Amino acid sequence: MIPEKLVQRAQEYVHSGAFFADLSAMVAHRTESSRPHGRIAVRAYLDEVLVPALTDLGCSVAEYANPDSSGPPFLVGTRLESPELPTLLCYGHADVVDGHAGRWSEGRDPWTLTANGDRWYGRGAADNKGQHLVNLAALRLLLAEQGSLGFNLRFLFESGEEIGSPGLATFAEAHREQLRADVLIASDGPRLDARTPTLFLGARGGVRLLLDVDLRTDAYHSGNWGGILRNPATTLAGAIAALVDGHGRIQVPALLPPELPDPVREALAGVAVAGGPGDPAPDEGWGEPGLSAAERLYGRNTLEVLSLGSADIDHPVNAIPGRARAVLQLRYVAGTDVSRIPEVVAEHLTAHGYPMVDVTVHGSFPASRTPLDDPWVSWAKTTLEQVTDKAVAVLPNIGGSLPNHVFTDILGLPTLWLPHSYPGCLQHAPDEHLLGTIAREGMVLATALFHALGHPSAGRPFPAPAEAEHSLCARP
Repeated sequence: MIPEKLVQRAQEYVHSGAFFADLSAMVAHRTESSRPHGRIAVRAYLDEVLVPALTDLGCSVAEYANPDSSGPPFLVGTRLESPELPTLLCYGHADVVDGHAGRWSEGRDPWTLTANGDRWYGRGAADNKGQHLVNLAALRLLLAEQGSLGFNLRFLFESGEEIGSPGLATFAEAHREQLRADVLIASDGPRLDARTPTLFLGARGGVRLLLDVDLRTDAYHSGNWGGILRNPATTLAGAIAALVDGHGRIQVPALLPPELPDPVREALAGVAVAGGPGDPAPDEGWGEPGLSAAERLYGRNTLEVLSLGSADIDHPVNAIPGRARAVLQLRYVAGTDVSRIPEVVAEHLTAHGYPMVDVTVHGSFPASRTPLDDPWVSWAKTTLEQVTDKAVAVLPNIGGSLPNHVFTDILGLPTLWLPHSYPGCLQHAPDEHLLGTIAREGMVLATALFHALGHPSAGRPFPAPAEAEHSLCARP
């Protein structure tokens, strides 16, 4: 059990304003990976924030060029205490999305952390700077108290998660030894809700599809040609309805996942989604019938229309347009076969009378999850529930995306994600914020989890330490 003085110190780090000050310095770096100037800010963030933070943890630090020439660099910190101890891999990302300067409420500057009650506003406050600050600070508190961690630590930072993690999979494949560990514990994405401590074990994947009905160069008067020329917008509407009906139900059997596994169903039983302040209410009658909202969100595939257009909707003319396009996205859970998605969709549309619809994939990312019965999962849940008076929600995966597959499929690790944000944080939008209450609770939870990793007890199921052939070197 974590000593009470460690709990108090974790809470005091937030109460004292030290957490806010440290996060302010992080937010001030404009690490927008989608913008050229962001690469300069990323470099400064690595050199001025992360390298000192890792060095303070007794890590040797190495920076690696991205194997993808378009991608920003990677940073790896390594602290090796003993080959007999388990090895923890942590992960975070230094980059943020576009700051959307000028669009924040009350004239807020996205690069200046500002507090309004429990909400701490700033780009990256929730995604991901505030979250990896929690974990860095928890490790620092533990090391200051004990003089050692009781486990080996590797910390991987990437700088391009917000642009699809270019080069991350290739980097992990090429640096297996530098990233070798027993488990990944990381923080990103949202909790189930602001009140509920959450563990999730993976992420849904995604495939973005462009449907293009390009029939002719010109638009023709609807009075002179209506009824004899195929309308691409009408055709596109029919094609979309052949893929997903007007109630959000997928109509293509090959786009559906396998039957919901019993462990997933059991884990999601009683899980309530939405209901937080500002959350929209789930719509009745939307999505796959016979499933709970949690099962539809975390255990099922969805096909969403992201954009849809033809001609000029704000200034229509009496003419049949020549072209219509839509972007759809399949969000899918682990176990779904997506190897032939464009062919499957095109074949389905042809069979339903729409061979004139061109289908192309415009980006994808894989789904992955750690099995719910992995011993690390029960260990983490038990540990967290011993330090909080709340039940911890365990989700098989979040509804969104993370590069979890790099850790499960390439590095072969069980993955435990302990998020320190919530669904209403407005990440990727103006007014992104971190809740101070979650930061405070997150500090306690992360400190407790890392403390337990370094103090296995006979009364608690604990995974075996790394095998000797991991060949851990002596700590530098």
